[in-house]
Amino acid sequence: MEPVKKLTSRITPLDRINVDTDQIIPKQFLKRIERTGFGQFLFYGWRFNEDGTPNQDFILNHPDFKGAEILAAGENFGCGSSREHAPWALQDYGFKVIIAPSFADIFYNNCVKNGILAIRLEEADQVIQAGKGGKSATVDLESQTVQCNGKTWHFEIDSYWKQMLLNGWDEISITFQYEDAIKKYEESHV
Repeated sequence: MEPVKKLTSRITPLDRINVDTDQIIPKQFLKRIERTGFGQFLFYGWRFNEDGTPNQDFILNHPDFKGAEILAAGENFGCGSSREHAPWALQDYGFKVIIAPSFADIFYNNCVKNGILAIRLEEADQVIQAGKGGKSATVDLESQTVQCNGKTWHFEIDSYWKQMLLNGWDEISITFQYEDAIKKYEESHV
């Protein structure tokens, strides 16, 4: 995984609450076993019309937000089923940071385990509004701040997840840090 330290990007404002994992990545696209290739199906029901053409009214289809790495959304983002494919789709599309007032717990854990910084921020609505105005934000994980539109907000994150994200580690990477001890143990128990 890539480390997440400091990121400045345009904000994609998704001004919706209770966005569930089936809206993030619909069930009909869960046939892949690898973590890549899901970005093309992100928010499929909203991004595309029934005939498969892009819905020009949906925010991700607006050219100004192409390449944005910060998504700002409403409360209870990632609710619904516990599919890990939802963070995979967001990451594959290009999002590295998601800001919302609240997240479903399983979704939040799936994000940070897969290298996405999910930030619980009560002022997320202000970030959404700034995004609608074409603004960017700077997210600094080290100082645990979001700077946007002349304001700075502090966010909380568990120290374990912070270290994982800052170093680009997943849980397998943590295990490899103990490789010598594991090898010694295996050799002594042959």
